[in-house]
Amino acid sequence: MEGEIILAKHTEGLNGLPQECKQMVDLTNGHSNHKHEMNGVPPGHAIVKEHTNGNSHHKPVPIAALKQNGLLQSLAAGGDQPRTEEVSSEVERAREEWDALESIQPVLPEELAPSPLISFNEALQHFQTTDLAELLKNIQPTVRRTGLAAITHFLFGPPRLHKELLEERDLVFAIAQCSLDNVQPVHMRVLQTIYKKLTGNRNDCPRFGAHWESVGFQGTDPATDLRGTGFLGLMHTLYLVMDPETLPLARDIYKLSQHPVQNFPFSVMSINMTRIALHALREEVLSKECNRRQQVVGVINDFYAATFLHLFQLWKTEQKTISDSGYVLKEVEMFAKKNPKQVLRRLETHLKERRGRIGHRASPDSLTHSNRSPSDRGSTLGGGAQGTKEGKDMNFTGVCDLPADMEGDARLI
Repeated sequence: MEGEIILAKHTEGLNGLPQECKQMVDLTNGHSNHKHEMNGVPPGHAIVKEHTNGNSHHKPVPIAALKQNGLLQSLAAGGDQPRTEEVSSEVERAREEWDALESIQPVLPEELAPSPLISFNEALQHFQTTDLAELLKNIQPTVRRTGLAAITHFLFGPPRLHKELLEERDLVFAIAQCSLDNVQPVHMRVLQTIYKKLTGNRNDCPRFGAHWESVGFQGTDPATDLRGTGFLGLMHTLYLVMDPETLPLARDIYKLSQHPVQNFPFSVMSINMTRIALHALREEVLSKECNRRQQVVGVINDFYAATFLHLFQLWKTEQKTISDSGYVLKEVEMFAKKNPKQVLRRLETHLKERRGRIGHRASPDSLTHSNRSPSDRGSTLGGGAQGTKEGKDMNFTGVCDLPADMEGDARLI
């Protein structure tokens, strides 16, 4: 009988089948067919060994039943005859999983460690030691005035910035020209630090993803929101969250930004505060204070934080919503530029009052590296508000999408 197979194995290797095998060759029309004879059991059956009260019995089992077992499929395919193996879905899935395991690269322990937080001063030092010559060629540190406007500004306008501060001022505008670089470790640490300090997460997050929307960016890539302020937008947010004096204020603003009714995109709003501060520096509104304190970076940082505080208080007390953002931003920008000294004094008062309520103590979040410059102010903490953690999707107009003659107008970037 051609094509019949007998399993004759008397070891307990496959489903308890005994593994004593005897091979028979049957010649038919000049061809040799291999048959396996198992203890006299007719071909076409397999032997299953059963134990009953210590006695073993052999029970014939049709070979077709073995085809249901994927592990025995090679036996059921037919001896040494050429065949195409039909692999069950379980075996195929196992093979795919095994192949996938071979392609997995091991992760080194150091790759799992989160990146260290970075202070504002450390990030600033990076830019101070980086060649920004090409960026400096494109900056516009002051407003270009001609004719009567130039004469009026010279006679009645704010004082000129001291010459020894021009280099520091230009550095600020060069950073505002710098884009986010994915291969620059300092840039990535700044981004990760902002996310960790706002969310309380200790682990690094992916460079792209919807998680950035949770801290107030418009989409999956924070870089797309920095077109109007460059990397300075991130530097100011870093200053706000890493200075132990302003960190509570940053968290209070962040909580309000997630209010179910009064929500707004925190990071986008912060970038708008940076834009207002840049305009104020370019229009020489801050020159008098810079000359008094003999620094530029510290003054623009405080002006940014003070403007953000002003917006926070107005937004909260007047119960503003995102539909009011255009009007509120315009009002905040006009007030801050017209009253820079008053805005800065409000920030100092706010921080001082908080110190009086909680006592003079270091924040548990403070790091070894302080954000303050050597000649910076010496206040400690700030802020106070309540909110929830719910938000919603919002769309905003980019500053680079608007006509150039609208540069001075307030709007969400």
